[in-house]
Amino acid sequence: MRTNPTTTSSMVSTLEKKNMGLIIQIIGSVLDIAFPPSKMPNIFNAQVLKSRDIVGQAINVTCEIQQLLGNNQVGSIAMSATDGLMRGMKVINIGTPLSVLVKRSKLNIKRINIYNTKFLR
Repeated sequence: MRTNPTTTSSMVSTLEKKNMGLIIQIIGSVLDIAFPPSKMPNIFNAQVLKSRDIVGQAINVTCEIQQLLGNNQVGSIAMSATDGLMRGMKVINIGTPLSVLVKRSKLNIKRINIYNTKFLR
C-alpha cells in the first residue's frame, strides 16, 4: 500500500514548519509535489530545490507551480535541467511568483515621438 507523504503525521509536522513539500513524481521537466494540507501554495508561486545528487554534485532547481492536482499535490515546471532529482526530495515554497531584477539602465528603452512634439519630463 502506498502512503501519501502529506498524511503521515511525522512528515506533516516537519514540513509544515518550513513551507516544504516532497517530490512525488518526475516526468521530464514536470514535477508533482505534495504539500501538507495547511501549506498548499498558490498557482505561479516559485519553488526552490537545493540538494545533492547521488554523486554529490549540487542541485539547484527553481520551479513554478502551474496546476493544482488535488490530494494536496501541485504540478510544477522546472526552469532548468531535472537531472539527478529523485522522489522524496524536499522542495521549498517561496510564496511569491518568479521575478527577475532588471536595472533601468539595462532596459535600453528608446522613445519615439510620432507626433513631432517635445517630450515632457
